[in-house]
Amino acid sequence: MARTKHPAKRSTGRRAQGPPLRGTPRRNTSTPRAANTAGEQQRKPHRFRPGTVALREIRKFQKSANLLIPAAPFIRLVREISFYLAPSITRWQAEALRAIQEAAEDFIIHLFEDAMLCAIHAKRVTVMQKDWELARRLGKKGQAW
Repeated sequence: MARTKHPAKRSTGRRAQGPPLRGTPRRNTSTPRAANTAGEQQRKPHRFRPGTVALREIRKFQKSANLLIPAAPFIRLVREISFYLAPSITRWQAEALRAIQEAAEDFIIHLFEDAMLCAIHAKRVTVMQKDWELARRLGKKGQAW
């Protein structure tokens, strides 16, 4: 069998895995170079497909039973509104503030659900302002206020 010459393999400019050679400075690979002379490709960071992380967050929040709005800003808002409406009321029980936050989050979550149903009914994925308005309007009819 005749011997044939093999073409030289193209070098990528990188060594095989292992520790760097002595006397050679390590190259900072975290910052991209301006000119890619050897033709090597920069590796892109891993990205999930659109909606994957959102669905994971939805499942996480549906499993949890804790409140979603941070307590301190919510309490400041409640105190500000109560001072505007009734300046004589300055003290609040912790249980009362927790009950108000629980009710507010429940209302907001149901409003989100209704607005999403309105958007789906309109054959859309994006929730728009008109969905919120319709959800608020339809929500008032079912409640005895």
